[in-house]
Amino acid sequence: MKNKLIQGDLVLWGILALLAIFSFFPVFSASSNLSYVVGNGTPWQHLFKHMFILVMGFVIMIGIHRIPFQYFKGISILLLPVVVILLIYTVSQGNTIGGANASRWIRIPFVGIGFQTSTLASLVLMMYVAHYLDKTKAAQLRFSETLLPLWTPVGIVLALILPANLSTAVIVFVMVLLLCFLGAYPFKHLLLIVGMALAAFLLFVLAAKAFPEAMPNRIDTWMSRIENFTAPEEGSSGNYQVERAKIAIATGGLTGLGVGKSVMKNFLPQSSSDFIYAIIVEEFGAAGGVVIILLYLLILFRIMVIAHKATTVYGKLLVMGVGLPVIVQAFINMGVALNVFPVTGQTLPMISSGGTAAWMTCIAFGVILSISVAQSEAEEKEINEDNPLAVLSETI
Repeated sequence: MKNKLIQGDLVLWGILALLAIFSFFPVFSASSNLSYVVGNGTPWQHLFKHMFILVMGFVIMIGIHRIPFQYFKGISILLLPVVVILLIYTVSQGNTIGGANASRWIRIPFVGIGFQTSTLASLVLMMYVAHYLDKTKAAQLRFSETLLPLWTPVGIVLALILPANLSTAVIVFVMVLLLCFLGAYPFKHLLLIVGMALAAFLLFVLAAKAFPEAMPNRIDTWMSRIENFTAPEEGSSGNYQVERAKIAIATGGLTGLGVGKSVMKNFLPQSSSDFIYAIIVEEFGAAGGVVIILLYLLILFRIMVIAHKATTVYGKLLVMGVGLPVIVQAFINMGVALNVFPVTGQTLPMISSGGTAAWMTCIAFGVILSISVAQSEAEEKEINEDNPLAVLSETI
């Protein structure tokens, strides 16, 4: 088994490959918006870039899943200060680079691909929290004993993500709370942390209002998105996106208009990334949209199976810590297109075009598959111990 290129949960591998291959169709179709409306490249250029990113993502996934999952304990400790430095560097760039919002991104030299540092930071943070909960008996610790080793790194990372990416900060915070709950961290302490977080967020909002030049338009953007969701106003940008997405979904009907025949892709901003689910439903219909939902639910099921079979507490926490945020992100993305959630800017994992967000998703699944590999090897060892003749026959 060790000589196989792909190991672990083959069902999960298959679903991820299916999503990646399927993504070529909506990305190629929706990228015409960037090509003909915005004037940015051709659909073929966007498709080949997307294919390159996904192929590299699977190469990364293959490499990661061959690393024994226990090594991620030390890796998370080593990378945590690195991601903090990257986040500080990202924030220090200012608000724009070449006229575009640069408060979330850094540019990878020579490759020309934007790197959203918050995606790496959130992944590393979840790995670190899983390691901390495993190495300590959190239920037996006083709250003060966890402030420095656990909540200080969490607070620093979230504080650096929050100003430019509220939705990601909220998702990561909720996922950390859920992971701590699963790791037997005292519930009363979690309530205290939630209270402290709300107080800190309120102070941040007041400071941003008092000094608007420090973070121009961020609070106004958040408020605008919430107001557009609860009481939409005609002509607002957020409402424009949601209305076009709803038109695309309604136009698709049950079976869709057909591959590449979307009309709203020419009018819907971010049609190849944030609102790609609307284009999928328009072209593949409600049936296609339901299939995509079922695939993500099947991924969730495989994550739960791998977590259940994990032989160590760390393995269980690590699977849940890096896997659940991907599923939550997927359903938030689809919920935005369906007008269930406010506009957040979350992409659809393994489908949306973009840059390194897909690589972070592949790293997360590589970690999950690494744990699955350990399970398979443990089961194989147990079978061989029960049946020594099987080992002899394989040797012959």
